[in-house]
Amino acid sequence: MSNRIYINNDWLFTEKFTKNFLSDDSKDLAKVSIPHTVKETPYNYFDESAYQMVSGYKKRFKIPKNWQGKSVRLTFEGVAHEATVYINGKEKAVHKCGYTAFTIDVSSDIEGKDAIEIAVKVDSRETLNQPPFGFVIDYMTYGGIYRDVYFEVSEKTYIERLFLYSDIKDSSIFLCSHIRIMNPQRKPLIIKQKVNGKNYTHEVDGNGGLESQLIEFRQDVGKVKLWDIESPKLYEVVTEIYDTKEKLIDTFTETHGFRKSEFRVDGYYLNGKKVKIRGLNRHQSYPYVGYAMPASMQRFDADILKKELGLNAVRTSHYPQSHDFIRRCDELGLLVFMEIPGWQHIGDDDWKKLAIENTKDMVREFRNHPSIILWGVRINESQDDDEFYKKTNEIAHRYDFTRPTGGVRFIKKSHLFEDVYTYNEFVHEGNNRGCDPKKNVTSDVNKPYLISEYCGHMYPTKTFDNEGMRRELAVRHANILDAIAKEEDIAGSFGWCMFDYNTHKDFGSGDRICYHGVMDMFRNRKLASYVYSDETTGKDVFLEVSSAMDIGEHPASNRGDTYIFSNADSVRMYKNDKLLKEYFPWDSSYVHLSHGPIKINDYIGSSIEEGEDYKPWVKRDLKKLMNKTAEVGMGNLPLKSWILAGKLMLFGGLKMSDAVRIYTKYIGDWGGSARVYKFEAIKNGKVVKKVIKEPVKTIKLSASQSTTALKVTRSYDVALVRIQVTDQNGNVCPFFTEPVTFETRGPIEVIGPKTVSLQGGRGGVFVKTVGAPKEKEMALLRVSAVKTPSVEVAFTVEA
Repeated sequence: MSNRIYINNDWLFTEKFTKNFLSDDSKDLAKVSIPHTVKETPYNYFDESAYQMVSGYKKRFKIPKNWQGKSVRLTFEGVAHEATVYINGKEKAVHKCGYTAFTIDVSSDIEGKDAIEIAVKVDSRETLNQPPFGFVIDYMTYGGIYRDVYFEVSEKTYIERLFLYSDIKDSSIFLCSHIRIMNPQRKPLIIKQKVNGKNYTHEVDGNGGLESQLIEFRQDVGKVKLWDIESPKLYEVVTEIYDTKEKLIDTFTETHGFRKSEFRVDGYYLNGKKVKIRGLNRHQSYPYVGYAMPASMQRFDADILKKELGLNAVRTSHYPQSHDFIRRCDELGLLVFMEIPGWQHIGDDDWKKLAIENTKDMVREFRNHPSIILWGVRINESQDDDEFYKKTNEIAHRYDFTRPTGGVRFIKKSHLFEDVYTYNEFVHEGNNRGCDPKKNVTSDVNKPYLISEYCGHMYPTKTFDNEGMRRELAVRHANILDAIAKEEDIAGSFGWCMFDYNTHKDFGSGDRICYHGVMDMFRNRKLASYVYSDETTGKDVFLEVSSAMDIGEHPASNRGDTYIFSNADSVRMYKNDKLLKEYFPWDSSYVHLSHGPIKINDYIGSSIEEGEDYKPWVKRDLKKLMNKTAEVGMGNLPLKSWILAGKLMLFGGLKMSDAVRIYTKYIGDWGGSARVYKFEAIKNGKVVKKVIKEPVKTIKLSASQSTTALKVTRSYDVALVRIQVTDQNGNVCPFFTEPVTFETRGPIEVIGPKTVSLQGGRGGVFVKTVGAPKEKEMALLRVSAVKTPSVEVAFTVEA
């Protein structure tokens, strides 16, 4: 039976690799754990050269006696970016991709030895002649051994690879298996497979003398639940090989989701049901440590996408990402579009060979994940290269004939060898169409069409930008989503992007950050994120209002557009406890979204009708005029409103002094008692959520943690604590920028600086475990800020 042993702890590290490092026993070497970054970086304002180096890692591992005579493999799941591995001082392997795993057979290297010396030269320079390097890149690429390292130990005959896929025909569901057995025996083998409470047995002829043997079979698994977005049922498939004497030789356990995934001409279908793909692009980076985060943080990002944002899909831009992230997508029912590493640039023939190899490695490594529905086999936003892309497309189909291919391009009518035309759609500029129709983009209208990016760099927005900019970003996302929803033959879309990220000097806002996300780098929500939550109809009802209702935040004190974001049945709006209006989903101008943003168009309610002595038609028109004036100001009133004002003065007996008095009484927010606006989200006739907007009286520091339990398993564990300062009603104070400090007690420490300034009233901190406690211990993080009491966040820590 293959046994996996993780070796993530107690590595020695140097930032300057030399040949002497292989024999250097200096105590000056840093002791580190994997995941590890070669250089911790500031939050912003740093140079990308900081992490570009040739560094070294090494570890001495004591070999258990029972490993002798076994097959022993050493796997690195991710080393950025060129890894040269030395075993016992001799070069053993070179891997030239920072985003795919590689495995080395070290069986002969441990024979007769009681220990093995592992050393890795890691080249993270961006001058490497391999994807994604060669020209500018709109994301930091970092460096280090940043994913798990482990041994696998088995008998000499073992299952190297297992490819599982579903074959669903009418009411029959088959599990198909491709099993690659290494070092097969001359005698016949018996394959046993257990799934869904059933056992299946197959006898295969021996094939001794060959390095490997491929076995294929399919079996009817009977009645199973299909893997779906809403109910992602996973089954454990246990595959065993025996000799003819019923001696167990090896076991391979994999999870499988039975589903039928199809891109058709008119869209995407899952288990025969049409699904509009609604997702975001995700980078795998984090503040300070770049790519180096353990399983808990990878999984938490998937939770955010599904549970907080209500999405059904994610694109792993622009490279394969962690198995921990993808496994969580499997568990949550989050569809995945995974692509090969690269960004715009296509290199020379050697570079292309590596890209083709990356395609093969990506497909073989990740093809057992049911969440993956599409392989990206073009370099993101690259020019056409027919010979090259014929090869990447062919290699993906060779190793996985069950999934379609796509290729992310920014070119209309591009050459198409893939199964799905995937395109970055950046036509929308705020006041024009949200997207182009399929026929205007694709080179083959008889193939499916998917939008792989939109928005992003078209309107970079920070959490600390003014209210109008934060609102505009949300509106643009809504405009595009609504336009895509209208087009029935567009399979769906991935917005750019999930969160802000560090980038190179050629991009971003000058501080090495691209503010393209619907969240900040600490995964705090911007207003635009609520556009995606609007489309959820689950049990969790949310309510957000785009404005603080402080007129001084707006040019000339004109309110501008204010929107309600909610997935409730309705939202009631009050002013000083007097009902102004109840808004329903159908009040939204985004008619193709089930719960689109709703623009507030009434700040008066029945107040003029009840408080003024005019004719009914005058009161009605006065209300229209006052609401429009509140929105745009007198100087920006459209002609239609001026005509209405003239009508009121000529035929309604209204004077200018009356208009000023009425505006001050019912609209103006100065010189009298403060206005209090209250919003209530209604679900099934009950108030389930409230938002209150009034002048700030007190502020409060609060913190929410990704988990309360830290578990030291394969390596150290990490928790994200998101921080915000809110007013007395829980509204974020977007212009609070004071510093906060962090103190820890117990077996945890802070990643990054211990004092940071909040941005947009928000921030965050990552805490990691220190050591491996023998029993459960308590740990505490204290967060302190000026003007507000500190908060404490508690964790349990256990191994």
